[in-house]
Amino acid sequence: MSERRFSLAALTVLELSPPEMVETAARAGYHAVGLRPIPATDSEPSFPLITDSALRRATCRRLRDTGLQVLDIEILRLKPTTRVRSDFTAVMEVGAELGASEVLVAGNDDDVSRQTDNFAALCELARPYGLHPHLEFMPWTRVKNLAEAYRIVAAARAAGHDNACLLVDAFHFDRSRSRIEELAQLPADWLRYVQLCDVPGPIPASLDEILHEARSERRFPGDGQTDLRGLLHVIPRDVPLSLEIPTDRLRQQGVSALERATLALEKARRVVGR
Repeated sequence: MSERRFSLAALTVLELSPPEMVETAARAGYHAVGLRPIPATDSEPSFPLITDSALRRATCRRLRDTGLQVLDIEILRLKPTTRVRSDFTAVMEVGAELGASEVLVAGNDDDVSRQTDNFAALCELARPYGLHPHLEFMPWTRVKNLAEAYRIVAAARAAGHDNACLLVDAFHFDRSRSRIEELAQLPADWLRYVQLCDVPGPIPASLDEILHEARSERRFPGDGQTDLRGLLHVIPRDVPLSLEIPTDRLRQQGVSALERATLALEKARRVVGR
């Protein structure tokens, strides 16, 4: 049996409310879930965990009943207009109430210096809540690859923010042409969780197509073409794996959220076991 702990990411079953997601993850056999108090896009389903106290209470009850934990909350975007304390304090409070330990962060600011300062400020804000901001690199954002994310996280660490972390998503790692050799050099405590999926084929020429794949058409582990074996080889074995695998084609074919979550976990365990 795998020693890895697995979490069900929100994007895999985006149609579910937070309590439904917790129940689905428990039935499928996960250890944890990732929840979205803030929608990633204007077009996706939104479940207002920040403003709806009844929804938070229902989610917490379901967590207690199932014994699952919340691994991460998402997604905080660092923009040119970001004011860290006023924009994100309520998110930190909700994350702590849900028992999360990690926060997913995206960089959407062309000003690298300001983005670096805001990430450090976010780490400072998150510390009293027991939360660890993870900067995720994505080819279409202003933190495009592992090397760019490294520089920002390293700066926050150098400023004394030891809760600053870096998030590796197997999809973005592949599509950004980041290298296993680079990943192997990261300090182990920078990686508190990793997102796992597979990719549908070679890297598309268009960023728009890469973005479509990322949000709608990933592959289950072992069903695609990325080097998951190499990736897993350099990730510490105690790092939880968050399965972020949107498969809109299957959803449109009537494959239920529970079936998709179960299939994702079965295939991930198979790959990890190898």
